[in-house]
Amino acid sequence: MASAEPFVLRWGVLSTGWIAIQFVKDCLVDPKTRGTTDVIHKVVAVGSRGGNVQKAQEFIAAHGDGQTIKAYGTYEEVCADKEIDAIYIGSPHTQHYDNALTALLAGKHVLCEKATTSNAAELRHLLSIAKERNLFFMEAMWTRFQPLTKELKKIAEEGTLGDPVVLHADFSHHFDVDKLPKTHRMLDPYLGGGALLDLGPYPMIWTVLALYEHPSNKKALPTSVSAAMVKTPLTGVDSSTSWTVNFTSTLRAQAICSCSMMLPTAPFGVNIRYRNGNILVSGPTPVPSAFTVQYFDKPGSGVVVREEKRVFEYVGGGWHYEADEVARCVRDGKLESDLWGHDKSLFLMDTFDEIRRQGGYKLPDGVEKVL
Repeated sequence: MASAEPFVLRWGVLSTGWIAIQFVKDCLVDPKTRGTTDVIHKVVAVGSRGGNVQKAQEFIAAHGDGQTIKAYGTYEEVCADKEIDAIYIGSPHTQHYDNALTALLAGKHVLCEKATTSNAAELRHLLSIAKERNLFFMEAMWTRFQPLTKELKKIAEEGTLGDPVVLHADFSHHFDVDKLPKTHRMLDPYLGGGALLDLGPYPMIWTVLALYEHPSNKKALPTSVSAAMVKTPLTGVDSSTSWTVNFTSTLRAQAICSCSMMLPTAPFGVNIRYRNGNILVSGPTPVPSAFTVQYFDKPGSGVVVREEKRVFEYVGGGWHYEADEVARCVRDGKLESDLWGHDKSLFLMDTFDEIRRQGGYKLPDGVEKVL
């Protein structure tokens, strides 16, 4: 018999940057506003780096909603706190491996921002540690847990649209890089800078949702990846990257993905084209608020005879849904999510490794801790 009391997951947060702000703010939203009554979140501590406890204190004062939250000047102190169940990692990509390893070795469950690591080898090592220690680990791919995504998948997979054939997905942002210091996370290769690791996960999540997860694909990995990069002369990181992912083992489908830090997202956002129609996903690509389904009069005709639009609204930014997933998995003793499992994070990191290889983008020596 289910308990009447919600399960409380106690969080420690590593980082005081923008993404950590969004996560903490969403954790403090009343779960009942999104129809959630079985889990609740408590932010126990926030950590800054290098002994800068004042930065953590300022973060809590600005974004802690008046809650009693501990401030630490190191990530190690957060991970050692016995009142914490799970660690959220919001640091730059190239710090994820060390931060996640610290958390796992301290016996904490982990939710790690995308891209999970600098490369797939680092991720595989973290997953082996998590498994050995019976700890939950998940990439923070928040798009997967939003209500829009779940509803879209039902429509995409119930059969009327047929199999997917081509997906176009873009996520870009104008960072005005000429005005940024070269130490900025988007420009610094020591932080995994560039468009691919920061923006690329979002075109990839739609590739996973629409193609990899489609029942006709039978969880087959892609048969080929083709990629091209344009690099900024400022620091040599990728400023614009495009790649094509082919699925030909069981599904005959292709994803055409792109990202850029030089201009806004393409107006189309995400288009998923099926034999019997289209699903047009409105932007922004990571957290869309609506999608339109178009149905053709006959397969491949392109003649739209019916359209249905779905619009979604909720309190908060949308990060709380991934936090709810972590809480339920920890409560139920799971080591990975059924919705965003380890196989999908590895698929992303393996693909990014190949894209960087083809684009000739090598991270500086010593940045990748496992090769």
